[in-house]
Amino acid sequence: MIIEINPIAFYIPIPFFGWWPIYWYGISWLVAILSINYFAKLGAPSNGIINKKIIDDFIFYGVLGAIIGGRIGYMIFYGFENLIRDPLSLFKVWEGGLSFHGGLIGVLVSFLFFSETRKISFFRLSDHMAIYLPLGLGSVRVGNFLGGELLGRPTDIPWGVIYSNDPSGLVRHPSQIYQAFFEGVVMFFILLWIARKKPPKMLLSGIFLILYGIFRSITENFRTPDAHIGFDLFETFTRGQLLSLPMIIFGIVLIYLSLKRKDETVS
Repeated sequence: MIIEINPIAFYIPIPFFGWWPIYWYGISWLVAILSINYFAKLGAPSNGIINKKIIDDFIFYGVLGAIIGGRIGYMIFYGFENLIRDPLSLFKVWEGGLSFHGGLIGVLVSFLFFSETRKISFFRLSDHMAIYLPLGLGSVRVGNFLGGELLGRPTDIPWGVIYSNDPSGLVRHPSQIYQAFFEGVVMFFILLWIARKKPPKMLLSGIFLILYGIFRSITENFRTPDAHIGFDLFETFTRGQLLSLPMIIFGIVLIYLSLKRKDETVS
């Protein structure tokens, strides 16, 4: 199957500049933000600690943290040599490059800043938003697929795809769709199911970290490593897998603390 999707979805006229391209990747980010905001408010009580107004107010900080953290993280984790050689490359966002792990750190900083300024619990906010963040992750991965980005590894499976922008013309795994399914759909429904059981504080945040770390580590086996980096360890493990390991460890710690605190409260 040959995928011939133009990364540019359409053009809009801009006075004095001409026709401005709108990319599928940008659209996927817009869908991600809107879906997280809508469903996070839909699942929040109207007058609880984490209510619809709090979520509306937080979204701006969350998006800002994700973009700034994603860009800084990409340059540190995937383009450090280029950053040292040309520090201004950090601001060249039009050249592409956002890291999920950097974006997550940025979102955590926004959680901390927002919770401190609004005097609300950091983990109450993060637990609630953790349920709906996978909706955004899945949307952005679909954007990667439509944009012909982050190509999969060569394969001979029946559902393999050939990207029109791939100079090698190889049949590849649609790894972006694998990631959209596991990091988006599967994670969302698992977290939603657990949330309905009224788990103790920190548990959902911990499960989010573990699930993402595991699913990212698995799906990386079908994704082509970054050309300028290759494999980081034993010619087997990629940069994304190594960055996911601390997430799993930290998630386990959060779950342990959550369950321990629950036991202490019950006793």
